[in-house]
Amino acid sequence: MSSKFPLSYYVDGLRNGNIAVLSRAITLIESTRTDDKLQAAELIDTILPYTGKSIRIGITGVPGVGKSTFIESFGMNLVGQNKKIAVLAIDPTSAITKGSILGDKTRMEQLSVHPNAFIRPSAASGSLGGVTYKTHEAILLCETAGFDTIIIETVGVGQSETEVSHICDFFLLLMLAGAGDELQGIKRGIMEMADGMVITKADGGNELKAKSARMEYARALHFFPPQPSGWIPEVKICSAYEHTGIEDVWTMITKQIHYHISNGFFQKKRDEQNIFAFQRLLNEQLRNLLFSKPGLTEKIQQIEEEIAAGTISPYSAVRLITG
Repeated sequence: MSSKFPLSYYVDGLRNGNIAVLSRAITLIESTRTDDKLQAAELIDTILPYTGKSIRIGITGVPGVGKSTFIESFGMNLVGQNKKIAVLAIDPTSAITKGSILGDKTRMEQLSVHPNAFIRPSAASGSLGGVTYKTHEAILLCETAGFDTIIIETVGVGQSETEVSHICDFFLLLMLAGAGDELQGIKRGIMEMADGMVITKADGGNELKAKSARMEYARALHFFPPQPSGWIPEVKICSAYEHTGIEDVWTMITKQIHYHISNGFFQKKRDEQNIFAFQRLLNEQLRNLLFSKPGLTEKIQQIEEEIAAGTISPYSAVRLITG
C-alpha cells in the first residue's frame, strides 16, 4: 500500500523524535512501489541537513558468538550514559520461503523497551553481506530522529560481510574463544577490515581461554597491512552476561573516532560511505530498469532452457540480454 502521509508528516515527526513516524519512514524507504520510492527520495533529500551527527557502529561475528546478547548489554551501558541508541538488525532471509525470523527484539528484552532505544529488524532479502539496500537510508532517518549511536547488526561472518564496513565508522568483529584453532575459522578479509575485535563470553571457566585468544588475535593483526588511517585495531574481551569489559569496548570505539576526526579520516570515510550508497542504489536502479523491459521474463525463461540443454553458454546468454 502506498504511503498515506505527506512529506511534512515524516519530516516533522522525525525532527520531533517520534518513534512511530521513524518506523513508518523506514517502511517507506523499504517499499518497492514506484510512488513510495519517489517520496522516499524526496524525504532523504529533505532530511540531509539533520544527518551525520551519530557514531555508526557495524557489528558482525561468527554464529553463536552472541551478537544480540552483546548488543543488549552494550546498548544498556550506553543508554545509562544518556545516549540514544538505534539498532538496525539484519536478519537472514530464507532462500526457499523468502521469510525472515526477525527475532532480535525478543532477544533484546531490556533494550527493546527502553525509551532511549529503537530496534528495527529488517530482512536481508538476498543482499550480500547482511546489509540491506536501504540500511544507509535507515541510518539517516535514525540520525534525524535524534539517535546519536547507530548499531548495524549483520547476519554473520561471510566473504561478503565486509560490505558493512562501507556504511559504518567503526567495524567491530565479535569472536569466540575456546574453539581450538581460533584463527582457522575467520575470513582474512573480515579481520583486515575490522577496526576492533572483541572476544565474547569471557566468563566462568572460559575467561582464561578468552585472554589467550586475545593475545593470539592481537599477534595475528600485526601481520596485516596497516589501515589507511593509521589506526591500529585493538582486541578486547568481555562478558555480556556478567556485564564486564563492555565499557572497554566503548572506550576503544571512541578512541578510534577521536583519532579519525583528528587526522581528517573520519570525514573522508563518511564521503566514501555516501559514494558507496550511490553506487549500490545505482546498481539496484539499473537492475530494475533492465528487468522492466517488456517480454524480458519470457526471454530469460527461454534462454535458461537453452542453457540447460547446453545449446548456449551462460556468458553468451548474458550478452543476448544486455547487448
